[in-house]
Amino acid sequence: MSKIKPSKGAPYARILGVGGYRPTRVVPNEVILETIDSSDEWIRSRSGIATRHWASDEETVAMMSVEASGKAIANAGIRPEQIGSVVVSTVSHFAQTPAIATEIADKLGTDKAAAFDISAGCAGFGYGLTLAKGMIVEGSAEYVLVIGVERLSDLTDLEDRATAFLFGDGAGAVIVGPSQEPEIGPTVWGSEGDKAGTIKQTVPWNEFHVGDVSQLPLDSQGNVKFPAITQEGQAVFRWAVFEMAKVAQQALDAAGINPDDLDVFIPHQANERIIDSMVKTLKLPEHVTVARDIRTTGNTSAASIPLAMERLLATGEAKSGDTALVIGFGAGLVYAATVVTLP
Repeated sequence: MSKIKPSKGAPYARILGVGGYRPTRVVPNEVILETIDSSDEWIRSRSGIATRHWASDEETVAMMSVEASGKAIANAGIRPEQIGSVVVSTVSHFAQTPAIATEIADKLGTDKAAAFDISAGCAGFGYGLTLAKGMIVEGSAEYVLVIGVERLSDLTDLEDRATAFLFGDGAGAVIVGPSQEPEIGPTVWGSEGDKAGTIKQTVPWNEFHVGDVSQLPLDSQGNVKFPAITQEGQAVFRWAVFEMAKVAQQALDAAGINPDDLDVFIPHQANERIIDSMVKTLKLPEHVTVARDIRTTGNTSAASIPLAMERLLATGEAKSGDTALVIGFGAGLVYAATVVTLP
């Protein structure tokens, strides 16, 4: 017989509050067209994007995270010192160590909260939410702060016609806490590493640091390009459209939710054509509110779902208590989907 005392956590977990931060600079497609041969109509028709936000030097990963988290904490009605863990999903914090989560936890005034970063690309928020739920039910934390934050403008090749228009910056955060009823459904998540090359960094940091400059990509001025995110657009599109609709349906089934019972659909804001295809494949009823934050925010990777959630609640398009299907998918290739009750 085991001598280990069993843990005592809450029976279930729920999202208690959400917050977001968008950089002050709004970048229209016209700015993107200064460096690529395209058009506003082409960008909108291919992605749905009209504008995106780009961070200034002062709007760091930490600063944006603290701002979004402060709103989430206030909305949840808790104090920072009650947070037992801070989970940050990001691919654009450039210090290998320490984790940016530790700096954020300190700046927020938590009481020595556990803090760590995860790298799960555009599925990072779903991964973080799942970890938070586990901590609360297991009993290692009463409240968990989950942050998705990106400065993807730092990793965008503005001369790459396939990706220059896609990415934006921002931070979204939620507080996850205890619940007496199931408010976060089972997570359907996974990875397909055989497709890892379809979304990747153009040059690994070690090659950029010590590699033969003659083998590195150059910009139009003959300068070595900083590493950026690149993708095989058509391959990613096909995968997202055909495979992620299946994952979304699995998440609905796991939660025991029919499309008719759903109030809101919040997919990763990667491409509006992907969103439209998923809505059609899932046969979502017309009453279901669909997040389309992509139009004015662009693709903010791990931040896209909490930012879209915050905007829907702020505008009244969704309301507290609504049942929402959320799904993230991206580099890895990784994915995570679940059904939640909105805070």
